[in-house]
Amino acid sequence: MSTPDDGAAREGQPAYGQAPWGPPQYGPEQYGPGQYGPPPHDQAPYGQYAPPPYGQPGYGYPYARPTNTLAILSLVLAFVFAPAGLVTGIIARRQIRRTHEDGAGLALAGIIVGGIATAFFVLLIVVWLIAVISLTNDGFAP
Repeated sequence: MSTPDDGAAREGQPAYGQAPWGPPQYGPEQYGPGQYGPPPHDQAPYGQYAPPPYGQPGYGYPYARPTNTLAILSLVLAFVFAPAGLVTGIIARRQIRRTHEDGAGLALAGIIVGGIATAFFVLLIVVWLIAVISLTNDGFAP
């Protein structure tokens, strides 16, 4: 009679390390090339080129026109130094008409904001000059 420690399997029980439903199946038949069938008609095996299944390949994304850099700069300069924003906006609009780039709205915004801010500062300087001139001529006398 065998003891449980000798490693032999009893009748009806699997040996140590084996699953109760049978020995594990290893070998080429489990992982062979025919197990999963051939690849679909529009795919090549891994690592091989497969031509597209129909017609010619696509043309990719449509071309996007670049934004005029001077138009962006005109809007930024309109808030930093308004006269420069006004001038660069006008130059950018001319370039956009010639090159058909994007950014016409940015250049127009630079012109409008730069023009309003420039007009405000010019008006402020004129009022300041009038005040200085009137104070120097008349003084503070009532």
